[in-house]
Order: sequence, then C-alpha cells, then structure tokens
Amino acid sequence: MTDLTTRFGQIDIYLFDQLLRGRIRPGMTVLDVGCGSGRNLVYFLREGYEVFAADPDAPSIGAVRQLAARLAPRLPAANFRCEPAEAMTFPDALADLVISNAVLHFARDDGQFQRMLVESWRTLNPGGLLFCRLASSIGIEPMVRHRTGRRGLLPDGSERYLVDQDLLLELTGRLGGELADPLKTTVVQDQRAMTTWVVRKPAPAGSATTGPERAAV
Repeated sequence: MTDLTTRFGQIDIYLFDQLLRGRIRPGMTVLDVGCGSGRNLVYFLREGYEVFAADPDAPSIGAVRQLAARLAPRLPAANFRCEPAEAMTFPDALADLVISNAVLHFARDDGQFQRMLVESWRTLNPGGLLFCRLASSIGIEPMVRHRTGRRGLLPDGSERYLVDQDLLLELTGRLGGELADPLKTTVVQDQRAMTTWVVRKPAPAGSATTGPERAAV
C-alpha cells in the first residue's frame, strides 16, 4: 500500500480507472483545474507528464509548486497558477486531459458554473478528455432541499450546485462533445451523490488537431 501511495498519491479512484483503461498515456499534457494541494497530480508529476494546474487558493498553489519541485523539477513554477477556474490564463487547446475534480459544484449560480465549464473546455485539445467529478441530485432527489436555482442542501449539510442526468447530457451536446463513458454516480448512504462525467472533444475530421473555438453553454 505504501508503494502505491508513493506512486499515485491520493488520486481519485475514478481518475485512476481512466489510467487503468489506457485513456491517459505518457506524453499527454495534463491540466488540473481547481487542483487543491495536488492530490491528483502525484502520478503525473512523477511519471514525466507535462503538468499544469490552477487554483484560486494561494497556499494550495504553493503546495503544488513544492510538490512539483520535488517530483518534476524541470517544470516551471509558472505552470501552476493562482487563478479561478472561470478566469484561467492558460492558452486554448493546452491539454490532452483536463481534470475538474470536485470543483464545478462550488459554483454560486448558473453563470459561474457555465464560465468554469467553458474555460475548462477551452483549454482542452481536440481529441482530448475532460474528466469531471461533481455533486449531483441523481439517486437522492427526495433528500435534497432546494435553494436558489440549482443549488441544494444535501443530507450531509453541505450546499452545492447540483447537476442531474438531463443537464449533463444537454451540456455534452452544447459543448459539441461525446460521452467517453456513461454517466456514473456514487451515492454515499444518506449523505450525498457524486457523478463522474467524462467527455471527449472530437478532433476535426480529416485534419490535424487545432486550437478550439470557445463553446457557449
């Protein structure tokens, strides 16, 4: 167990599943949007991936820079930026994998949610994979106390922006993406539901990968 933790850190189990299935491969560029202290980046830093990250919390970005300095000293500190998901300064089509793990459900309202999502999609390379884990109402609908808009109070006492299946399928279409997997939801007994949403950005047919246009959702 210690060896696994050393190699993979506290990586999200559903992101680890994408690794096991061969969808994430050496040589890919990874952007972690809302990276926190870097729990999902240990493996990628250790294995030589080109890694970028953003988080609005300065201490968290400081911790990620320290992690990168130890595991991947070749990467510049500028790869790790203190900025919010909805206003990143990374260029279009930067990453082959964009991670948004437990981030989108902190949106205050529809507008912020959409800006966060559009920015994540903007930075994704055509042919690339957007990996999202976010709170949802799927499977626990009777236990959610609705607040304003899509915000709801979960049984565990937290208030989140909550998606459902219809919205995620609608957003997939609006983005012009394709589900890489069926939606998968984990219901934690009488507490909350977390949905895994994995979307591939199609590459232009018959052409080399190019930078994407901004999608409106």
